[in-house]
Amino acid sequence: MPEAETTRRAERDRREGKAPSTQAGEFVREEFHHIREGKHGARSTKQAIAIGLSKARRAGVKLPPPRKGKTSEAVRQHARRDYEKGRRGNGSRSSARSGAVLKALRREGHQAASRAAISRQTRRSARSRTAAERSAAARQAASTRLAA
Repeated sequence: MPEAETTRRAERDRREGKAPSTQAGEFVREEFHHIREGKHGARSTKQAIAIGLSKARRAGVKLPPPRKGKTSEAVRQHARRDYEKGRRGNGSRSSARSGAVLKALRREGHQAASRAAISRQTRRSARSRTAAERSAAARQAASTRLAA
């Protein structure tokens, strides 16, 4: 279950007209904080991001599952299930499943949320995008930035 503050931040982003990925970013940020404070670990930075996106979908952020060809069928099905649960408003898991997931994550390391690991993941992700896609993303970010 996401913290109330995270849900509040995501809701504020939604009201400000920011993209669903920006709203979901709040949940990913929370996940990194959980790993850093020792609540649990993650096998990789990618896994930590996936957990955050899953929580965001279950919390009702309108973040559709990845398109065909972007990820494996299993990942897409899981994302679709999370998305539907968020739309119906029953985004919580059973306590047995939740406990089992947490127990497994506690066995993992905490390096996935280090500055270096996040930076590596960000660069790797940016490299897979074209210059035009990066430029469009920057332009869109600039348009939603608050006037200072």
